[in-house]
Amino acid sequence: MNAEIEGLARRILAAATGRDRFIVAIAGPPASGKSTLVDDLKRAIDDAAGMDCVGLFPMDGFHFDDAVLTARGERARKGAAFTFDVAGYAAALKRIRAGGEEVAVPIFDRSLELSRAAAGIIGPQHRVVLTEGNYLLLDEAPWAALGPLYDLTVRLAVPEPVLMERLTRRWHDHGKNGASAAAWIASNDLPNIRHVLARSRPADITLTDPPPAGGVSA
Repeated sequence: MNAEIEGLARRILAAATGRDRFIVAIAGPPASGKSTLVDDLKRAIDDAAGMDCVGLFPMDGFHFDDAVLTARGERARKGAAFTFDVAGYAAALKRIRAGGEEVAVPIFDRSLELSRAAAGIIGPQHRVVLTEGNYLLLDEAPWAALGPLYDLTVRLAVPEPVLMERLTRRWHDHGKNGASAAAWIASNDLPNIRHVLARSRPADITLTDPPPAGGVSA
């Protein structure tokens, strides 16, 4: 496993020592590698701790359903900051932060393009919780109010050309042809990328290259 990931895992585990719950927010634009980083960090932290102590809480589970977005005339911007139930995410995060009880969380299923309710579980044994999403560090309402709920923040800084290449592959893999993938990226993904880059506040830690090859700065 990448040495920087192992180092970050050790840093998180040390910071979480003596805590009932330690929440790490991992943010970055679409296709920056958040899910990859989360998976790698969970393995590294669990391995270092010698037990299952990491819970996963993705922001994407709080996508508004297509029926809601269609009724609001926002289906074409699905994935933008205003197409998420931020209040629902915050309420679940507060329950997770309180600890002491099992919390069921929704998981977004990209193959179905919808969220599956109670598809994930954060248990009392998960003293480290990794939550990831595009907009977790946005310095604007209602997202900015989430800041006090995080114990550590990590931002992925990936060059725009790399993001565009990854997004093209992603949408091709999900059945969009070249023209439809390019149109969706231009009309939706690219504005979201630039929104995240322009409006996110600094993080405690920045990964400056695409994981797993990147470095860590704080």
